[in-house]
Amino acid sequence: MESRSDGGYPLQRRAPFREWSPSVHYARHQRMSTGVLTQRRLYDFELLYVSQGEAATTMRGQRHTIAAGQLIFLPSGVYHRNEVVSEPEARFLGIHFDFFDELDIQTESDMIVNEDSPQPDKFAREALSDAFPPLSSAAVYTVPLVFVQTMEQIVQEFAMRPVGYELACKALMLSLLAQLARLPRGRPDAASPHDPKLQALMTAIEAEPARPWTNRDVAGSLHLSLDHAAKLFKQASGLSPGEFVHAVRHREARRLLRETDLSVERVGESVGYGDIHYFSRVFRRHEGISPTDYRKLSRIL
Repeated sequence: MESRSDGGYPLQRRAPFREWSPSVHYARHQRMSTGVLTQRRLYDFELLYVSQGEAATTMRGQRHTIAAGQLIFLPSGVYHRNEVVSEPEARFLGIHFDFFDELDIQTESDMIVNEDSPQPDKFAREALSDAFPPLSSAAVYTVPLVFVQTMEQIVQEFAMRPVGYELACKALMLSLLAQLARLPRGRPDAASPHDPKLQALMTAIEAEPARPWTNRDVAGSLHLSLDHAAKLFKQASGLSPGEFVHAVRHREARRLLRETDLSVERVGESVGYGDIHYFSRVFRRHEGISPTDYRKLSRIL
């Protein structure tokens, strides 16, 4: 069953979950300098996550501000204009995909509509389900760290392209779509009075990953018992406090290995691991390769 919404786009198809078969067309870390980009629309869909800085998107007559830790869902066929608000730049994770493996994308330019010669039959369709509202019914999502980790797994699979990466990307995209669909939308009444403190705490952990964070620190900052604080923290982030700290440290270690020339030992110290051997073991457990090999691969690709 096909339907149209909001002036015709995105095209939509109601289908049972067994028929959802997402295909990833692009997955990459990006840096963009301060400024406004050209208005455009896409043949596929994009999840654009702000990992650092602040951005904004004007779409359907509304300007949406996207802070670090949030993403915007850009539907197929909908005009939008992106901009970087923070100076001197912002950093992103971007994933282009379709829901039904229906597009043949050979280059990045194939994803963007050439308005001089648009191809109406090429616009991808959004999957609809009776279980959830359409993902396009919301523009901006605040996502937990486990969601970002799944995005980063897709980026890694897409960049390194090991045998079977298409299957891995499909499975990971299904997980992303399920996670996104389960996030609350338009329910301010469900907010916890502890949410501002929880967000501030998570921001502090991300700013100082090397600090020896403990469950007692978390509970003390929220003025709650250890068990209650841990429960609220997991509801907000999708991870226990300890898991969140390790995930932030690992994400920052990967960034430092990709983007700096710091020694592996210094990278480990910068994220809270004073013992280089322990840091190497933890990193290998997450990535399957050593920090040194990860750095080499990231600079080849």
